[in-house]
Amino acid sequence: MPWLTYVMVAAGLAIIYLFPYVTKAVPSPLICIFALTAVTMTFGFDVRTVGDMGELPSTLPIFLLPDIPLNFETLWIIFPVAAAVAAVGLLESLMTASIVDDLTDQPSNKNQECIGQGLANTATGFIGGMAGCAMIGQSMINVKSGGRGRLSTFTAGAVLLFLIVVLGDWVKQIPMAALVAIMIMVSIGTFSWSSIKSLRTHPRSSSVVMLATVASVVFTHNLAIGVLVGVLLSGIFFTWKIAQIFRITSTISDDGKARTYVVEGQVFFASAGAFNDAFDFREALERVVIDVSQAHIWDISSVAALDMVVLKFRREGAEVEIIGLNEASETIVDKLAIHDRPGALQQLMGH
Repeated sequence: MPWLTYVMVAAGLAIIYLFPYVTKAVPSPLICIFALTAVTMTFGFDVRTVGDMGELPSTLPIFLLPDIPLNFETLWIIFPVAAAVAAVGLLESLMTASIVDDLTDQPSNKNQECIGQGLANTATGFIGGMAGCAMIGQSMINVKSGGRGRLSTFTAGAVLLFLIVVLGDWVKQIPMAALVAIMIMVSIGTFSWSSIKSLRTHPRSSSVVMLATVASVVFTHNLAIGVLVGVLLSGIFFTWKIAQIFRITSTISDDGKARTYVVEGQVFFASAGAFNDAFDFREALERVVIDVSQAHIWDISSVAALDMVVLKFRREGAEVEIIGLNEASETIVDKLAIHDRPGALQQLMGH
């Protein structure tokens, strides 16, 4: 890039940040585009423009069916990319909706927003468009520029269509330096600078998720991979954290022949080991009560752990009673548990 490009980018940033002190009636990014375009055309500066990046459409969109074989082979080719784009777009839209709700104090229906996005993306495929989603940076600029309702987004789309189709020859003259300046402003405005200071105070797991997500996106240039890494790490850390919120206490009867174990917390694959280790099978007891009224049985691993505990106590000659199962836990235990079936111990030990 010639040195003039950097000068124009700096001038564009100055306009964007200083013009609001003059007036906020007109968005400063729009003034940046008009000013730099006028200067470029007046003095004939040799800088890259929008027209240099590709041909702009000169007609309204036309309804057409995709000229591709409609079979499973085509679906297999496009499905991985489509799934990744859909996941990223959905997450981006939900995050944007939450942020805009906070900025405007106008709660939105997230389900309705997602359905609308899906319908729009399906329809735009038949007129040569590409899949889209809400974007945090652009939405923040829209709100800060005074757009607080749906009319602002409709106006943006209608004006953009008019500029491209009707005034395309003028749009081609816009210097890329103006758009670069705007995108730098978007990056600065979108970035959460307080998150750097918060690295010391936030939970270490949250900081690891944030840094790993950013690093994955920067390294791979693929937002979908970054989102996947962030979601997986969040799931792992959440699972580990929930597994720690678990304990088992017990009390012995006055005659020393019965013991009641009280289970508290979430019993699932990550806490199943701790669940098994909390029971003393060497104690000579006639009766064992397992109270799970303050716990929840989640999956097949927790059911198998419960089966193992019950069968081990019965093997030692103790009568076992499980009490306090909530409705959901009782459903999964009745469906998957085998401790009351013939040959249950042999079957469980075999696995």
